[in-house]
Amino acid sequence: MKLASLKEGGRDGTLVVVSRDLARAVRATDIAHTLQRALEDWHNAAPRLRRVYELLNDAARAQTINGEAVFALDAVALAAPLPRSYEFVDGSAYLPHVERVRRARGAEVPQSFYTDPLMYHAVGAGFYGPRDAVRVTSEDYGIDLEAEVVVVTDDVPMAVTDAQAAEHIQLIGLVNDVSLRNLIPGELAKGFGFLQSKPRSALSPVFVTPDELGDAWRDSKVHLALTTHINGKLFGQPEAGEDMQFSFADLVAHAAKTRPLSAGTIVGSGTIANQDESRGASCLAERRTLETIRDGKPSTPFLKFGDRVRIEMFDRTGVSVFGAIEQKIERA
Repeated sequence: MKLASLKEGGRDGTLVVVSRDLARAVRATDIAHTLQRALEDWHNAAPRLRRVYELLNDAARAQTINGEAVFALDAVALAAPLPRSYEFVDGSAYLPHVERVRRARGAEVPQSFYTDPLMYHAVGAGFYGPRDAVRVTSEDYGIDLEAEVVVVTDDVPMAVTDAQAAEHIQLIGLVNDVSLRNLIPGELAKGFGFLQSKPRSALSPVFVTPDELGDAWRDSKVHLALTTHINGKLFGQPEAGEDMQFSFADLVAHAAKTRPLSAGTIVGSGTIANQDESRGASCLAERRTLETIRDGKPSTPFLKFGDRVRIEMFDRTGVSVFGAIEQKIERA
């Protein structure tokens, strides 16, 4: 099933069930007012939400379901599916990305990177909706996009195994994990991680349950290409299921090693990258890295005010799975 949140009803929005073709939706407030509340009671809420989803898809001309009006879905009216999350932890599961960035500065990849996931605590207190502008104070910060896949968990006990972690993945979506590249070196030099360099991110219009992906969801990975456009020009289409060193089950288990994860925790894959460079990139930093390796210096600029970014994933028949993140970069 596919779930989203309207920009109404407070900071956490109003939960809606969305049709498979992303054309129609119906409020699900009789089941749970927000997606966060549904995730906290997922065992009971999920079957009821699924029944609404089935009715929405089967009754194409229905005007009401369970007394709620069916309406045409408008992505502009959507908040992020989870407008805020108790935890957003982002990994770096694609080693081609890590290897290239390090190679560009003449550094080796530590052996531990191949056996232990990289992960940091990102901003979960607020997410941009799929059509919200990305607002930044200065272009000098080095504005970059990062096209990624995310999963959402229910309550995860501490110290789960990878196999157990897989059972706690309830939803899948996309994120534009905005980065301010020119602020990163100074922060990392302090030895204490990201803060100012990682502002709010944007989530896809809908999150979907794993069964919506069919056989494209296997081994706790999404085996589809993630397509990114910048100013209407194709930027990259790497395959999310390839070259992913750590599965989402691995990442969830890693995050829960020493603490439980609350329902609604978002876990990111990190920037999607393939060994096959012809598929393009999912962030400007990687393209700039490849240019540096090839030419000795980067030639692609970071994002400017007025630039537009579009991130979307299609199934094998060409149908959009999560809808598109489509944003304009604006001065704050």
